[in-house]
Amino acid sequence: MIPPSPPTGTLLLCIDLQPVFVRAVADGARVQRRCEFAVAAATGLGLPVAFTEQVPQKLGGTAPELLALAPGAPVLAKETFSALASDSIREALLSREKVEHLLLCGIETPICVYQTAIAALAEGLHVTLLSDAIGARRPDDADACLAALRHAGAHVLPSETVFYALLHDVKHPFFKSYTQLVKSHA
Repeated sequence: MIPPSPPTGTLLLCIDLQPVFVRAVADGARVQRRCEFAVAAATGLGLPVAFTEQVPQKLGGTAPELLALAPGAPVLAKETFSALASDSIREALLSREKVEHLLLCGIETPICVYQTAIAALAEGLHVTLLSDAIGARRPDDADACLAALRHAGAHVLPSETVFYALLHDVKHPFFKSYTQLVKSHA
């Protein structure tokens, strides 16, 4: 269950949202648009955001539209599939931010998203996958991995559900801006 107010230990981790991968997944443009929504919502709530990039020197960097929504967010290069299998990324994310709950979006669900979620659960973190902001080349593979992650203890929920839960009620200072964000990303 998502806590009613933004816990200080929550981080949105955007995995490998590089244009080469966005083009390769089913409905990639929609996945990127939902990730843009998630980054804007997290930023508006004051949650930290971080990006990973799979071998960026060969595959290119994160889509600039996403980076523009979270100025100053760390962008962490990796060669491992799980973001947390990289000692430098694990240290940067878990120590600096004192992360207790990872919100995950990005690509690709059966590989990097799955392995990062499993590693985070093994670290004792709460994990929520934003179901509308993850993508895969083969949706059936993603479905199997999401079922396994649910069984392992991860939450799989739509972005709007998660961020409304973090807002808790209409009195939240970001509520009005959030509803406009929802409308603009419908």
